[in-house]
Amino acid sequence: MANAQAPNEVPDAPVPPWERSRKAKTPARAPLSQEAIVEAALHVLETDGYDGLSMRRLGAELGTGAASLYAHVANKDELLKLVIDRVFGSVDFPEPDPDRWVEQVRETMRGTRRVLQAHPGIARAMLGQVPFGPSGLRIVEGFMAVLRAGDLPDHVAAWAGDVLSLYTVASVFEEDIRFSQHGDSSREDIEVWAGQMKDYIKSLPVAVFPNLVALADPMFESGGPDGRFEFGLDLMLRGLASFSPRNKP
Repeated sequence: MANAQAPNEVPDAPVPPWERSRKAKTPARAPLSQEAIVEAALHVLETDGYDGLSMRRLGAELGTGAASLYAHVANKDELLKLVIDRVFGSVDFPEPDPDRWVEQVRETMRGTRRVLQAHPGIARAMLGQVPFGPSGLRIVEGFMAVLRAGDLPDHVAAWAGDVLSLYTVASVFEEDIRFSQHGDSSREDIEVWAGQMKDYIKSLPVAVFPNLVALADPMFESGGPDGRFEFGLDLMLRGLASFSPRNKP
C-alpha cells in the first residue's frame, strides 16, 4: 500500500496541549558592547532629543539596566564624546590648496553642518565638548591644515578654527530648538508662523519702532536657515581672508 508505514518507523505524534500553551522563548539579547551602546545612544538622541538621553533611557533601549552600561562607558559625558566621535568618523577633508583655501573652508563648514543636521541632538551634545577622540583629532588636524594653507598667522588660524566650528554647531542647535518648539510642525507650518511674525512687526507703530518696521521684510525674506547660515559664513570668511597675505592687493 502506498501509505504503509515502514517497519520500526514511529509516526508523528500530535503536540500535547500543555506544550502548545507554552510561550515562545525570548530570543537571547546580543551581548553589550561599547559600539552597541553608542549606536543605541545615537538612536535615542535622534528620536528623543538631547534632553531625552539618560543612562536609564539607554538601558531601556538596549533591554537592560543602566548599571550594565557602566562596564563599557564611565558616564554620560564619556558616552557623548564617543557618540560625537562616531558621527564624525566618516568626515573627510580636502587636500589643502593654497589657491582655494577660503572655498575649502566654506565647503568644510557646509559639510560639517550637513553631518550635524543628519543627527539631531548631536549639535547640542557638542557644545562645551573638546573633540579629542580619534575622529575629532583627525578633523581638527585637517581643518587646521586648510586654514594654514592661507598663510594665516598662527593665532588667527587657531582661533578661527574654534570660532567657525562654534558658529556651525550653534546654528544647527538653533534649528533643532526651533523645530522642537513646534513639535510635529512641518517646515511649511513654520514658514506660516514666520509670516505671521512679519505681519505683526509691520503692524507696530512706526513712530515707536521705525527700524523694526523698516526691516520687517528683509528680516523674514526667503532663504530660511540655509540662507542665514551662508550669509554668516560669508561674513566670517571675508573677515578671515583679510588676515591672509594671499588676499592682499
